[in-house]
Amino acid sequence: MGVLDGVIPLQSLRFQDDGLPTDTSIDQKRTEESVLEKYVPYAPNNPNKLSIDSIELKRKKHIAYLKRGLEGLGKWASVLDASKPWLVYWIFHSLDLLEYKFDDEIIKRTVSTFTNWQLPTGGFGGGNDQLAHLATTYAAINALAIAGTKETYDILNRETLYGFLMSMKQPDGSFTMHQGGEIDIRGSYCALSVAALTNLLTPELTENCIEFICKSQTYEGGIGPYPGKEAHNGYTFCGLAAMEILGGMSRLNLEKLTYWCTERQMSLEGGFQGRTNKLVDGCYSFWGAGDFPIIKAELYRSFGSDQDYLFDREALQEYILLCCQAEYGGLIDKPGKPTDFYHTCYCLSGLSVAQHTIEFDDEKAKGLDKNQLGARSLMWYCKNEFVIVGEIENSLAPSHPVHNITLRAARNVIHYFYNTQGLSLPVDEDAIDL
Repeated sequence: MGVLDGVIPLQSLRFQDDGLPTDTSIDQKRTEESVLEKYVPYAPNNPNKLSIDSIELKRKKHIAYLKRGLEGLGKWASVLDASKPWLVYWIFHSLDLLEYKFDDEIIKRTVSTFTNWQLPTGGFGGGNDQLAHLATTYAAINALAIAGTKETYDILNRETLYGFLMSMKQPDGSFTMHQGGEIDIRGSYCALSVAALTNLLTPELTENCIEFICKSQTYEGGIGPYPGKEAHNGYTFCGLAAMEILGGMSRLNLEKLTYWCTERQMSLEGGFQGRTNKLVDGCYSFWGAGDFPIIKAELYRSFGSDQDYLFDREALQEYILLCCQAEYGGLIDKPGKPTDFYHTCYCLSGLSVAQHTIEFDDEKAKGLDKNQLGARSLMWYCKNEFVIVGEIENSLAPSHPVHNITLRAARNVIHYFYNTQGLSLPVDEDAIDL
């Protein structure tokens, strides 16, 4: 469908406040005005309408912006001193989605840098001499998987990593983010994603995890950070991805979950909001759209329902490509906001989700050894069904629905840490001829 390819006037899609304005509705209308400025040249009822086929992903500018980030950051980045593995992951994943090929120098720097960030007691800190943290450990493992060489894989001390993961595990199935830190669904996802990629999923690590996540599903249908808190799209994705790793999706209220997730896509903007009555934000292009490949897989398992993702794939791409691309490279939250690597990563991740159809092969998954639960991540494959807004060159690499690294990166790291010999694996359908 899309917002710009239909026959509905854009003004009719605007938020209705029923003549009772609030601070929230005023902010919403201001945001809609900024989006309309970007959409009007392509609007269905514009007599001088530009062709949607002319919309372009500024690939070269984005690659240049990301490569500059690898050469050093300004003083503004000092506030992210504890997030260095995240910066590398955001940049690496963005480059990988854009199909940039890493050279030997980047691999060499990756080995040197992440060796220093790994703690002798296991896990990765946010930089040198910092506490091990589940979030930065997740970012580090993903970055090493994206680099994708034996040298980067061999940095990892799996014995101490497992000890760290278990030291974060709580009796109720939750995880604390670091020693003495907070507990929320992020910890569950980060720990389980890391364990799945590195063949560290054990009954001991996964005990009670499904129950904790189930308790965090709210009356609305989404998932909050922990039981009793408001549903949020970031936590919802973390909960769904963790449940998919555990094979526990059927334990959630799927009807309420699906309704809540579909309601987060904005009518006019086409992008996603993070919570009920919040503004659109480019980062939720992934945290919102990323829910749907997992939901699609569970709908098929539960009801035999083989339908497309339950969001408007064209509308999301229109928002990302017209409202979130900065003039000099990088992507943003919404018009008028500055660029950063976080929004660049998750806007591109959402764009990839919207373009590609990724499905799970349940039949082949039945052949997995119960002691290799993490190998479920190998059962996702890319179909030869694409939805590309604008030029065909706008296509990105397909991303793994659970780990948010490319399918290639996820498969390679899993094959390295698992004995996959003899496994019957799904194969991607023939790619479109670019």
